[in-house]
Amino acid sequence: MTTEFRSAPLDPISTERLASSGLSLGLVDTDDAESFGRWLQAEARGFHSPVMSQAWTDEQVAAMAYRRTTGVWDDSVVDPASPVATVSSWIAELTVPGERSVPASLISAVSVSPTHRRRGIARSLLEAELRTADAAGVPVAILTVSEATIYGRYGFAPTALSTDLTIDTTRAQWTGPTASGRLHFVTPEEIREDGLAIIERVRLHSPGQVQFDGLLWLRLIGLVVNDENSGRNLRVARYDDADGVSQGFAVFTVTETGTNYSAHRLDLKFLVAAADEAYAGLWRFLIEMDLVSEIVAPLRPLDEPLAWQVADYRAVATTSRRDHLWARILDVPAALAARTYAASGRIVLEVEDPLGFADGTFQLDIATDGTAVVTSIEGDLPEDADALSLGVAELGALYLGGTSAQTLVRAGRITELTAEAAMLVDAAFRSVRAPYLSIWF
Repeated sequence: MTTEFRSAPLDPISTERLASSGLSLGLVDTDDAESFGRWLQAEARGFHSPVMSQAWTDEQVAAMAYRRTTGVWDDSVVDPASPVATVSSWIAELTVPGERSVPASLISAVSVSPTHRRRGIARSLLEAELRTADAAGVPVAILTVSEATIYGRYGFAPTALSTDLTIDTTRAQWTGPTASGRLHFVTPEEIREDGLAIIERVRLHSPGQVQFDGLLWLRLIGLVVNDENSGRNLRVARYDDADGVSQGFAVFTVTETGTNYSAHRLDLKFLVAAADEAYAGLWRFLIEMDLVSEIVAPLRPLDEPLAWQVADYRAVATTSRRDHLWARILDVPAALAARTYAASGRIVLEVEDPLGFADGTFQLDIATDGTAVVTSIEGDLPEDADALSLGVAELGALYLGGTSAQTLVRAGRITELTAEAAMLVDAAFRSVRAPYLSIWF
């Protein structure tokens, strides 16, 4: 599916819409280093990043060749060979409740040049991506967003949140379990293969996680050209259990914050653990590190256990909480049947989708083992069903089990068609672990 998706035909609706404004929609030949390099430079400009070095461009050309890469061109500009808008996408597995996964279209690099704002380009790009994914049989589209006001109009909604933590290590005396394994400092090169294997081992444990691609992984551990300085500053600590099996690792930097040399700040870039003991061992190692008084840990899950493992709960402060992963359902039966549920029953969802992908009425028959059969229905509602009326964005918010249907009813975003339906939907849709995505893409 991935190869076919990369070269799928251009969406005719968006192509015609852009052509009427003197613009052309096209696919980038990612095997053509020159044209792909121009696209990459345009993407960097769209996100106000520096002009890429040739070495960095060459590296990205090689690392991102598998993605579907689309641009918009304007022949009237000074540099007509460079696109004025960009988007890329690829198919990867998205973890859903029940330690399962579903194919998803990961949409990234959405940018429009400031010289071409307010011309409907972003709309054309995003709707084209959705129609292409739908035609390819991909049930869900997802993205991580820089601006939260844009994507709701296309049926996306936040489905996995994250928190940023600041930890005062002078107050955070460790009271959690004592790990029996060992910590080792390793280089990014030494963790390159083993680390990715650990991530994949635990991916199905957290709804919202996705398969890492090569570039995202190498960027995380500082093994890309443009992060050369960052890579030199990175430290990697690996936890091995008592049998010598690698069970987790942490990636971080340590920085002086002033004249007090005993008050360094540790910036945690990433932490993953395949076992509770590894989690405890890694966090204790970080909290008890000499000459560090503060740990800054962005992009952590809502249900982080850490505050319950230190003597002073308030030593682990949440400095922000934000939407992170946004989801858009394209194929309701396929998306809902891919996950499992925490309570059995019959649920009916009347879904409204202005773009038409998910429009309809759908019945979920959930068995006692949590699996569901999902069918489209017409006519009167079954008498034994719990029924809601909602938009496709609200369905995306509910999908991974991190948003309450009752909250959305109170917010006026969902309508109950039968009494207490939202409460019963919450019982079925809830996830034991808070949905969480550990990276940006």
